[in-house]
Amino acid sequence: MTNNRLSTSSSASSGAGAGLERRRAPRIAPLGSEVYPSSVMSVKNSFLEELKARPRRPGEASFFYLDHHFQHNAVKVLPGEYFVSDENLVIMTVLGSCIAACLWDSRSRVGGMNHFMLPDGDMADASGRYGSYAMEVLINEMLKLGARRETMQAKIFGGAQVMHNFTTMNVGERNTNFVINYLHTERIPIVSEDVLDIYPRKVVFFPVTGKAMVKRLAHAHPDVAQEVRGNAVLVAKSNSGGSVDLF
Repeated sequence: MTNNRLSTSSSASSGAGAGLERRRAPRIAPLGSEVYPSSVMSVKNSFLEELKARPRRPGEASFFYLDHHFQHNAVKVLPGEYFVSDENLVIMTVLGSCIAACLWDSRSRVGGMNHFMLPDGDMADASGRYGSYAMEVLINEMLKLGARRETMQAKIFGGAQVMHNFTTMNVGERNTNFVINYLHTERIPIVSEDVLDIYPRKVVFFPVTGKAMVKRLAHAHPDVAQEVRGNAVLVAKSNSGGSVDLF
């Protein structure tokens, strides 16, 4: 896991008035799973066909399948999409230079993931391809399910330099810079991260528990083409949902 925090100025969206008051709100300590009795820990489960049949909002991921590895229903988040849930399923995506932010509210047990390609774009182009829009959509959809900004925490993934000849315009570095600064502005702590480097990544996220897992895949550099594997190696662990496994 990398901790290459970048220190350029924030390109996150600037809010005035209510936005500034919101960011000054005191943080509320996250709760660990041990404080929940078994009755509270019960979560929603939906059949695969039911998930496929539900109407979806623009930009919401809609590719559902049964993940045989985890034995869970799963949804794949494509570039420009997001998904938020309080149900017992897996949210999955594959990243290169793109970023996926996984947000989790430990008190409402709501989690979500987005997948954006660039930090920002034309103001007229409101699209989940851009981080400035994708982050707002993710947070707002979590609020609709009962989450609160004051109890959200984040895990971030991606931002790789996957192409050997892209050193002059490192999109992955720009994306990583953006999401770190955005979350800092919104006062949402980053509890785990696996960013930068040269490896594409497969990320799975469990929205009810906040658990995330990452697999580094074969990268596009021609001189080194091998898959980096972890045998379910624990690289970070905390009771507040800050765990990331390699698988």
